[in-house]
Amino acid sequence: MIDCTSEVEQGKRFAFGRNWQEFSRLVDEDRIAAARESIVTALGTRDLTGRSFLDIGCGSGLFSLAAHQLGAKVHSFDYDSDAVVTTRQLRNRYAPDSDWRVEHGSVLDPSLISRLGRFDIVYSWGVLHHTGALWEALDNACGLVAPGGLLYVSIYNDQGLRSRAWRQVKRTYNSSGPALRSLLVTGSRMYLHTPGRALALLKQARTGRRPAGGKGRRARGMSAQYDLIDWVGGYPFEVAAPEEVFRVGRRHGMELRHLKTCGGGLGCNEYVFASVADQGSTDTSRKAHSATAA
Repeated sequence: MIDCTSEVEQGKRFAFGRNWQEFSRLVDEDRIAAARESIVTALGTRDLTGRSFLDIGCGSGLFSLAAHQLGAKVHSFDYDSDAVVTTRQLRNRYAPDSDWRVEHGSVLDPSLISRLGRFDIVYSWGVLHHTGALWEALDNACGLVAPGGLLYVSIYNDQGLRSRAWRQVKRTYNSSGPALRSLLVTGSRMYLHTPGRALALLKQARTGRRPAGGKGRRARGMSAQYDLIDWVGGYPFEVAAPEEVFRVGRRHGMELRHLKTCGGGLGCNEYVFASVADQGSTDTSRKAHSATAA
């Protein structure tokens, strides 16, 4: 499998792993707790004991760690070798004696997909749209879900012309030098956040209360600063309307169990699909996964 390093050097791909390395310095117990709660909210349970959990595009490893702490048996992989290193460092810091597996790999690699087996929970938040082949990646992710299992993914919302404009911004970022990249990040921050700040200041003036937040923390334990850099530079970049994602789920015999949209605007729509199966087939699949993982 080809590593992403050459693509990054050629300006064809954002250095996601480097950005995750920088973010990982911020990981603490509060961020880990927020990551756990995001999984609990979407899946409707805080007990994953005995369930296998696949993290496709593990990034910093934060959500793999969260799943591990909820009791899951975790297997993580990422196409970016820097992300793999960062995830292993996080594992060694918080779960050094666990059976949490971390490896380098791509969801588009047939040899990897064929040997992974199937999992009770397949998780891929904000990843598949950065592969350069969104629909193939989503099909492959669906195929990794065990009978009776869950698929938890988030995919950028299709905004038509605005999405195409952002794609051009991202392409320019990755083919440019440090000065223009800095300018693009600054300009994007002003474009994305100035209206929100103005509203917050008006609310503060009206209520006398300071806006909530601070230290750049965001939902899911993320960072506003590193999320912004990821957004501006995140290329390859594809988008999908919810109905397109629903069709893929139905084609794989899945039912939608959870949907959180970005309100038709900028950002990701979040989906949890359940693979419909009886308990007997689920137990058989888990045994097959255990044999494959061993």
